[in-house]
Amino acid sequence: MTIKAEELRKLTDDELKNKLLELKKELFNERSNIYTRGASKNTKAIHELKKDIARVLTVLSERKKK
Repeated sequence: MTIKAEELRKLTDDELKNKLLELKKELFNERSNIYTRGASKNTKAIHELKKDIARVLTVLSERKKK
């Protein structure tokens, strides 16, 4: 589930903050699954979530600079 920056730029600040919170919760859940169940086959999901979080933070940062 990769989110494109174009899609993020269409969202409001509140929607972006909610999306960021949602992504961080999802990342926490994925990490906890790895630690509780041992090695996970879903390590790519963690990588993608971290990239999505970075995209959201980038868009929020761009808006602050304007």
